[in-house]
Amino acid sequence: MHTGCRMALSRGLRCCQRVLSWVPVLIIALVVLWSYYAYVWELCLVTVTYPLEKVTYLIIFHAVFLIFFWTYWKAVFTPPKQPSKKFLLSYAEKERYDNEENPDAQKQILAEFARKLPVYTRTGSGAVRFCDRCQVVKPDRCHHCSVCGMCILKMDHHCPWVNNCIGYSNYKFFLLFLAYSMLYCLYIASTVFKYFLLYWTDELSNGRAKFHVLFLLFVSLMFFISLMFLFGYHCWLVGMNRTTLEAFAVPVFQTGPDKNGFNLGVRRNITQVLGKHWRLWFIPVFTSLGDGFSFPMRTVSESQNPLLSREDHWDEEASDEENPASYESSDITIQIDK
Repeated sequence: MHTGCRMALSRGLRCCQRVLSWVPVLIIALVVLWSYYAYVWELCLVTVTYPLEKVTYLIIFHAVFLIFFWTYWKAVFTPPKQPSKKFLLSYAEKERYDNEENPDAQKQILAEFARKLPVYTRTGSGAVRFCDRCQVVKPDRCHHCSVCGMCILKMDHHCPWVNNCIGYSNYKFFLLFLAYSMLYCLYIASTVFKYFLLYWTDELSNGRAKFHVLFLLFVSLMFFISLMFLFGYHCWLVGMNRTTLEAFAVPVFQTGPDKNGFNLGVRRNITQVLGKHWRLWFIPVFTSLGDGFSFPMRTVSESQNPLLSREDHWDEEASDEENPASYESSDITIQIDK
């Protein structure tokens, strides 16, 4: 009886948590809807008097609004990618691991299992990274998100404003969302400023539109300044080929920690996230390189590491019979420069 009550209470709390997690997204949606109404109706249709100016403002605004909304939708509803079943311990290995009381023996079990996987990062103690909650050996740059309750490939951070975990599958969309949010705010502020001055100096008659125009300027500038710092920080991360988590906790390789272990140079770092075709950089379609499980490292040459020359070397959908060969071909030695 008590166990059933506790389980029901736990499910209720999880349900409430899921509902409340959408509150920040709802706030953003309400602000955007208000900005759309205030700009289209109160500014363009009520305040602006010249037809050509009115039409120009509306056309450009809707173009910016659509690309901004598209990127935000992709950032919110693109699910983060998880490790495949190849990183999941088998039943026999899991039983051995759980029954083993010696920590060193547990590390050895994980090390044996990881030999057939393209995993080169380690814990601070040098052990293979393992998630006790998901029961998987963590791929490089993968971390467990306590909010999502699962391991996320190339996890950057969990963003409450999109109610999603930002990682390999949606990091480009998050970057574009920040960029087009800034453009949206900047366009509104620059076109509203003229009428802000006219209302402020009482050259236009007071009315309901005045309130909306004044607040449009203040809100758009406030969001623009906030987004500018966040976008600048993530541009620096992309240029250094780091995630937010790696900026605070240096990744550890088989021979020790190296904060620049994934740094391939600015140009190649950018293509890792945005893709090789620059014409697709500014469109919210997935173009990031690789598979999310393995990443090229700066200390391994192309002749040693096929990841640098062929991004799709490791197919997570390969059959079990094909896996040993593919794992063996990716068994490389990493040498970290000091």
